Parts: sequence; C-alpha cells; structure tokens
Amino acid sequence: MKNYENVTIFNHPLISHKIAILRDEKTSMKEFRELVEEITTLMTYESLKDDVATVEIDVKTPLETCKQQVIKDDSVAIVPILRAGLGMVSGVHILFPLAKVGHIGMYRNEETLEPQTYYCKLPEGIEDKLVLLVDPMLATGGSACDAIDLLKKRGCKNIKFMAIIGAPEGVSRVAEKHPDVKIYVSTLDRCLNENGYILPGLGDAGDRLFGTK
Repeated sequence: MKNYENVTIFNHPLISHKIAILRDEKTSMKEFRELVEEITTLMTYESLKDDVATVEIDVKTPLETCKQQVIKDDSVAIVPILRAGLGMVSGVHILFPLAKVGHIGMYRNEETLEPQTYYCKLPEGIEDKLVLLVDPMLATGGSACDAIDLLKKRGCKNIKFMAIIGAPEGVSRVAEKHPDVKIYVSTLDRCLNENGYILPGLGDAGDRLFGTK
C-alpha cells in the first residue's frame, strides 16, 4: 500500500500487545470488549493530541492564579458505525465523557459486499464539532466511505476516522475518496479474502463484542 498523507498507522508496543490478545479465538467476549475499549482510548489520545478546540481559563491554585487551556465544551462528537462501532464508544468517552453520540447503521450485502444504510441519527449542531467516526474493522472501506458521505451531507467539515484493524484495500479506498479525512488505524493487516474479511484479522468484531451471529 502506498503512503497517504491522511493515514496514520500506529506502531505502539502496548497497542500491539493488546491486539495480539484481541485476535486470539480463545479470548472471551468480556475480555474482547474490554480490549476494544482500551485500544480505542489509546488511539483517541494519540489521534486528538493536536486537533481539539480549546479555550483559556483562569485557575486558582493553592498558591496563585494561572492561565490554563481546557477543551471547549461540546466540541467533540462520537459516531459509531453500527453495530461493531458501539464497542469503541466507551473508549472515547473515557477521555471525552461529555461528547454527544450519533449513530449510523449499516449492514453488508453478502452478495455485493457493499454497505446498505438503514439508520442515521446525529447530534444537533454536529456540523460544528470535531467528529470521531469509529468502526473496529476497515475492510473494503465501503461502510466508512458511505458514513463519511452522510456526515459531509450534514455539513461536517472536521472528521477523523478510527479503526482498530485495517486492510490495505479499505484504507486506500477511504484515503483516496476522502483525502480531507484523517484516518487512524492501529494495525494494517495483509489483505481481504474472497468474502471481504480481513486476514489475519480477528473474525467478526460485532459477533465477538456482543455474542451474536
């Protein structure tokens, strides 16, 4: 895969350690959910370290008053792509507990492998917020591209997309279609198989998060 200016692939030993456990077929549903949350928190910390709206306030310490930068109220929104993206929301909320949450529901047509949208509900004023679009798996890139299209139609101008596992095909598709969107992926895997699943991957993230098939 070629290098894209809007793509960041994390090479962090702590994230790599957690993804190794996440991949393991023996990992329980409870532990899987906890790992997704932990990895998301680490990704959020890195992804938003230089691109969050702040304001300056006065803080009175026990010794004197000083100026301090704090995050601007109601400046971040989280939008998971249903259903697996729900597993990442709490990981972002650990750092941004007051962030409003929108939802975009999509399912994959098993014949065409293309996404079908069935639900979209977004917070009021989302066009003025930094939007974190989240989905654990970036496979073909179809769902991510369509979700970004929906957000842009609502006027969103500052969008970041986070995925835990990505395939080169999906990363390239999103990066080329939406060069203005910053893409963050914890691990870039080898390829997609004939059914559009990431290899080596971790199976179906939604099934493993929620215990359903």
